[in-house]
Order: sequence, then structure tokens, then C-alpha cells
Amino acid sequence: MKTRFLITFVLSLAVLTLASTPARAHHGSAAYSDNVTEFKNATVTKVNWANPHVLINFDAKDAKGNLVHMVVETAAPQALRLIDWQKTTLVPGDVVTVRMFVARNGNPAGRLNKIIMKDGTELHDTVLGSDAGTKTRYDPDAAK
Repeated sequence: MKTRFLITFVLSLAVLTLASTPARAHHGSAAYSDNVTEFKNATVTKVNWANPHVLINFDAKDAKGNLVHMVVETAAPQALRLIDWQKTTLVPGDVVTVRMFVARNGNPAGRLNKIIMKDGTELHDTVLGSDAGTKTRYDPDAAK
């Protein structure tokens, strides 16, 4: 009887502890521009294939012709695998076009819209990525 009470008490305490811990909120896209910036002839310098987001580092020239070092985040590796990305899809040295929503605060970072490989292959961030250069919201009725 005492053992059963102790087990119930400990499990109840564990549930209450978990329930009272604040939920971790995931960030939104408010930090990024609403319009796409395109970097042509960008050279991939590093790919960090890890959770919670794959990070792709690249060097490119900005609109003024200055060399910039950028980091673009994508979805999680599991989400990218669902749309045929592999860990070796992009490797350092690849020359690509990067379309991204750049950070509003001027940091050399942003969220990926898509990458266009030299052969024309397009790598989208997720199946919801927008080609129109605007952020999208999933609307299941739009596909009908």
C-alpha cells in the first residue's frame, strides 16, 4: 500500500512539474523581411545539417558589389528530407543562387526561400515555400 502511494505521489509530482514548466515558444518570421533578396553566384562555405534548423553559410556579392558572408536558415533536417534534400545535397564550394528573406536588423542572416543550383534544380525550404517572393500561409482549399 505504501509503495503504491509513493509511486502515485512521485508520478503526480512529475506530471505537475512538467505541466507547470513554461512551454518553449518557437520563433516566428517577424525578424525577416517580407520580400526576397537574391544572391547570384553565391559560394557555399559551410552546411550545418543539424536541429533545429539546417544552416547554410555562403559568400556572395551584395547589390553594391561588396563581398558578404551570409547565413541562411532552413527547416529542420527531417522536414528537408521529406522534400528530397540530403545531407550532401549542398557542399562547400557549390556555386548557387540563394533567394532568402534577410534579417530586418541588418545582420547577415535570413530565412531561405529557395536555392537554385547551376543545373537549374530548385531546392525549396519547405513544401510551403513561395515562388512569388512572399511569405505564405498554408491554405488546403487553394489546392482544390
